[in-house]
Amino acid sequence: MAGTRIDIGRVRAVRGMIDPVFLDTPLYGCEALEPELGCAVSVKLETANPVRSFKARGTEVVASLLAGAGAGAGAGAGSRAAVCASAGNLGQALAWSGRRRGLDVTVVASRSAPAAKLDRIRALGARLELVDGDFEAARDRAADVARHDGVRLVEDSLDIETCEGAATIGLELADAAPAFDAVLIALGGGALATGVGRVLKSLAPGVEVICVQPLGAPAMTLSWRRGRVVTTGPTDTIADGVAGRRPIPVVLDDLLQVADDAVLVREDSIIAGMRLLLDHAGLVVEPSAALGVAAILEDRDRFAGRHVATIVCGGNVDMGAYRRWVGIAP
Repeated sequence: MAGTRIDIGRVRAVRGMIDPVFLDTPLYGCEALEPELGCAVSVKLETANPVRSFKARGTEVVASLLAGAGAGAGAGAGSRAAVCASAGNLGQALAWSGRRRGLDVTVVASRSAPAAKLDRIRALGARLELVDGDFEAARDRAADVARHDGVRLVEDSLDIETCEGAATIGLELADAAPAFDAVLIALGGGALATGVGRVLKSLAPGVEVICVQPLGAPAMTLSWRRGRVVTTGPTDTIADGVAGRRPIPVVLDDLLQVADDAVLVREDSIIAGMRLLLDHAGLVVEPSAALGVAAILEDRDRFAGRHVATIVCGGNVDMGAYRRWVGIAP
């Protein structure tokens, strides 16, 4: 596909670098959601793995290549080390993938990131550095660490490995895609949306690719709509996993080629989506994972009578906050 960085042949190839525990995740029709949403809904469950998010599909590729390079003659110590900025899920995934391959992993995160995600990063053996400010501050600090220490900077969505790892989800969806009219994809930095979107546009072009982002963190959606990078001010959303402010130009270029639409949803719709997934699918999900359901709730007429797939992309959530959001007594 002209204008995209993602190659279908490479996407097929990188499946072999990913631990099978992250592949072929459950995809099933959730009939209990149909009366609530007015359409047939299939769930692609990316929480059923050791890091409870899709991010490890990308970090498995990164870590495999990094470990292979480190094994070469004359490779320096920095070749077996990596640093990333993370809102929580990428850091867990890189820590898991790095530990499995003997890599030295540093994760930079905001002090305001969910405590449950930060605790899990530490438990997986990564070095965790906390910074004041938001995710963008963490990105800046991670870049500084990489330059100072001479280690690999892993940038989600910019690094093609993260996009092509996420794109393997698209291969799995494409096998069932004739049954889908649309696929709803959470939109943050763009690795998931561009990867899955690229595969679907190539292998199942009749499927509508719809990206979903919170109103309180709209940078990538506004950029897609205007066809140029739009940087926003501070974010205001519970969906911390997609709360970036500075879109990456080449990622936006990819998104412009593969997304049919990009929509923004309200916080109350995100919470309602989380509650529906709990009550009718038995799933505890983080806010980012409920964006697809939120989009259906806000535009029922658009999806009425259609078969929609939504990627439940993560389940790492602070349970105290979760109980407050969905109305469960402590």
